[in-house]
Amino acid sequence: MNPDHLLLGFSLALTPVNLLFAFLGVLLGTIIGALPGIGPSAGVAVLLPVTFGMSPVTAMIMLAGIYYGAMYGGTITSVLINTPGESASVMTTLDGYQMALKGRAGAALGMEALGSFIAGTLSVVLLMLAAPPLAEWAVTFGPPEYFALMVLGLTTLASLTGGSMLKGAAMALAGLLMGTIGIDLMIGEPRYTFGMVQLYDRLDFLPVAVGLFAIGEILANIYRPVRVEPIKATLSGLLPTKQDWRDSWGAVARGTLIGFFVGVLPGAGATISSFLAYATERRVSKHPEKFGTGVIEGVAAPESANNAASTGALVPLMALGIP
Repeated sequence: MNPDHLLLGFSLALTPVNLLFAFLGVLLGTIIGALPGIGPSAGVAVLLPVTFGMSPVTAMIMLAGIYYGAMYGGTITSVLINTPGESASVMTTLDGYQMALKGRAGAALGMEALGSFIAGTLSVVLLMLAAPPLAEWAVTFGPPEYFALMVLGLTTLASLTGGSMLKGAAMALAGLLMGTIGIDLMIGEPRYTFGMVQLYDRLDFLPVAVGLFAIGEILANIYRPVRVEPIKATLSGLLPTKQDWRDSWGAVARGTLIGFFVGVLPGAGATISSFLAYATERRVSKHPEKFGTGVIEGVAAPESANNAASTGALVPLMALGIP
């Protein structure tokens, strides 16, 4: 890594114009991400025309800001209304919403923001130092390696079901069956579409996840016998406490490493990394039974992972042109 190139990059990125468009990108991305069902990819696609006419550097900075902002914006609805704004925030709902019910929504959102910032910053350093060799390593992944990664994801699913292997296996089987719907990529034949053209494009993960959480929450509110008070959060409660930091620093570090290296793999993405980070944190915790009841580590780990994965995804993009 040439120091002169690094200094040139900082001199371009830190100009007032580029900083302004970075701020606008993050602001617009956060708003887009907070809308359930849109997500970072759709947010970038929707706001792409805004960058027309800009210089390439400014446009890249704004698009990166939109992407990062949308990644964080999805966590806002995960914590406050138990509905993930995008698929990478699904794991955040498990503990983030429980923290909100306990009156700690501000601490959850604060830890998400700070954990995302730390993970994003560290992953940028990793991006600068290790992009070329990691890009070469990423493209060596073939069907056996991706199969092993998927098996790892399915086995970690069993650890998230409270100890019931039968429930974990049933959920994994249901997910696999739903994943077979659509056009077969190898032979081009429709599978389990029952003649419905709408199913040719498969069942997208995001609408399924948002629908399950949102519809479940609506039904729970309809049939709940007691009146639920709105969640209240004060500005003074947005900063995590010292105990929160002591509980979360390890989760942030592990989530950053998991997210970055999973994000480097083409096609893996932030969703898988957040699942793996949450499962890892639960496994290394001294009190795994508390996960799902509102522990700060259950918020810090997946949020650090999905933001680090966003930077990791830039490795094959910048080095090889593979998104």
